[in-house]
This record gives sequence, structure tokens and C-alpha cells, in this order.
Amino acid sequence: MATEVLVPTLGESITEATVGEWLKQPGDAVAVDEPIASLETDKVSVEVPSPIAGVMGQHAVKVGDTVEVGAMIATIESGDGAPAKSAAPQPAVTESPAPAPAPAPAPAQGDAAAALSPSVRRAVLEHGVDPSTVKGTGKDGRLTKEDVAAAASTKPATAAPQSAPAAAPAASGGRKEERVKMTRLRQTIAKRLKEAQNTAAMLTTFNDVDMTAVIEARAKYKDLFEKKHGVRLGFMGFFVKAATMALKDIPSVNASVEGDEIVYHDYADISVAVSAPNGLVVPVIRDAQDLSVAGIEKTIGDFGKRAKDGTLKMDEMKGGTFTISNGGVFGSLMSTPIINPPQSAVLGLHRIEERPVVRDGQVVVRPMMYLALSYDHRLIDGREAVTFLVALKNAIEDPTRILIDL
Repeated sequence: MATEVLVPTLGESITEATVGEWLKQPGDAVAVDEPIASLETDKVSVEVPSPIAGVMGQHAVKVGDTVEVGAMIATIESGDGAPAKSAAPQPAVTESPAPAPAPAPAPAQGDAAAALSPSVRRAVLEHGVDPSTVKGTGKDGRLTKEDVAAAASTKPATAAPQSAPAAAPAASGGRKEERVKMTRLRQTIAKRLKEAQNTAAMLTTFNDVDMTAVIEARAKYKDLFEKKHGVRLGFMGFFVKAATMALKDIPSVNASVEGDEIVYHDYADISVAVSAPNGLVVPVIRDAQDLSVAGIEKTIGDFGKRAKDGTLKMDEMKGGTFTISNGGVFGSLMSTPIINPPQSAVLGLHRIEERPVVRDGQVVVRPMMYLALSYDHRLIDGREAVTFLVALKNAIEDPTRILIDL
């Protein structure tokens, strides 16, 4: 008897999602609660578990289709998984009937391609790697872009013969295009950022900060810090803590506009932009003003790990009164970050670079970083924006201020 697999509840006010990838193919054995598909919502990916143990039946929808909560997307045939081997070739043969002399390899390639995410599929095409020969290191053994790149770099001998037959299409043009449907997450990011540009009177103010004191403190205490707290001491802990102090002094930077009212917050929920496989996400550090540097670093480390695994929850990305985005980890020297609505300001951090500066009448070389504060000029005046940046700069250049709340 077949059991229907339905789209689960996705979160408050979310009624639909996009099928990101199928983790199980028709004929595969599945266990109870084993993920069989991944759905992409506006913010996170959600895995759909199997309601029973048995054999994967037919897919009712394709990758890229939009499905609503409660919709049937597949069936599971009851059983112990034994029929999986006999059932597997049937859908594969229908997918690739042409290569009659070699039906065995065809299902493996079809199954592998169906389980690849768009970014991995693009990497496979670029590097000319056979995904069925690469061992995945991602969740549940899935391939990642790094796996494909590593396979391409470690197998030059096999890459050469594969490139020979590819010369034929190159002679007829050699220009290729690939159309990949924009993920729901990317669509949401695009929509929200454009709304921010259209709604807010956005302006960016810059300053720079001497990182000498923070770098010295980190070098001196990083081993003891990691031994005691079980997490590495980075720079974000200092910046988040310094930002909460500056927000307390300049409350308008921590406020938001709702209609014709200004909403001030007596707490600092800091949204921290982290990189995920499908785009940038901004989980929120709740009540950051009450956390120590160690508590902040632990929270950020947990967010980063779960963003990579795709296990962040919806509630963890809701709210937020102020955002910090660190483009410096990717090598950015300077940028104008875009506000994350309904917030009114975002702080951009950049790479640390040694530059000549004047100290006490002498030109010296110091590790400097540019800071960028983009803000809604409807609510925040230039004086307040500059005052905020100066307060942040003072705290970073003299970390003792953080300890004594100055």
C-alpha cells in the first residue's frame, strides 16, 4: 500500500516552497523520518522526512516546482526495502531508453544528476567531472562544489581524454549558456534589497579603525580563550559587543520606521550576515547587549556551522534591530552595504590592510580597516551616524572600554 508524502508546515505565514532536490529516487529504500526531499522557502531549506519505512515510489513533482503546504509530492510503498533493487531500473530505463547497449551505467548517472543542487551541477559542467565517480563530503554524502573542484584538480590524467570529444562542439561555436532558475531564497533576497532601496533614504558614512590593540589582545589570549570557552576568539565578538554599546548611546541607529512612527528598542538583537550554500542569510543574536564576547563568539560559530549544513530555523532569522556584515572575510576593501528592512542601519566590516598612518607626528604602518555605516536618512542624521562610528572606533582601538562600558 502506498503512503502519500505531504509538504509539512513550513513556518508562520509561509504557505509554499520550491522543490530544491530529491534526496531519494524511485526504488530507493527509505527509513522512517529519513529525509527524501529538500524544499526551499524564502529563508531556509527544509527537509521532508519519510512518514514510513519502505520503498520510494514515484515523484509527483519535479525539482523547481512550487508546492503548497499539505500538497502531495511523492508516495512511499510499504515494505522492508527489498524491492528497491528490482524497482530501481524501471524509472531509469524510461529516463534514458536510447543507450540500449549499456543500460546499467545510465541509471547511476541519471540518479546522480537528479540529486545535485544547481550550484554543484554548474561546477560539474564547468570542470567536466563525472559526479558518479566523486565521493561527496556534504550532508548525507551529497556532493559539494568543493568535492567537484578537488576531483578536477586531482585527476588531470582522466580530464585530458574527456576533453578530446568536447572539441567537436567547440569547433561549431564553443559558446555555452546555462539557464538556472533563481532559488526562492535568492528571489526573496532580491525583492527585499530592492524594496530597501526604493523605500529608505539610504546614505553611507565611512570611517577607519586601527586594529592593532584588538589583534594584540587576540594573539595574547586566543589559546586560553579557546581552552576555556571551546570556541575560537575572532574579531566579530569585539565588533558586536562594541556595536551594542554604541547603539545604547545612539538609540536612533537601533530604531525602525513604521508608518509615521519611530520604534525605539531598549535591546540589541544583532543580525549577523553569514554565507550559506544558497545565498546570504542573517540569523539574529538575541539580546546581544547581555552577552559576553565568549557568548557572542559561540553563537556566531553555531550559526555559521548550521548555515553551511542548512539547518538554521526560521525563528532564528526573524527580527533583528541592527545588522553587521563582514565582507572582509572575502577580501573586500570597501563597500556600501544595503539596509535589511525594517532595520534602519547596517555596519559593513572590511579586510584588514597595513597602511601608513600618522601617530604622534610620525608616519607608521598600522593594520587598518574601513568601516561603512549605511543608514536610513529619514530617521538617522549624519551627526548621529558619525557619532556611532566614532564610538565604535574608540572601543575597538581601546578594548578596555568594552570591559568598563565606556
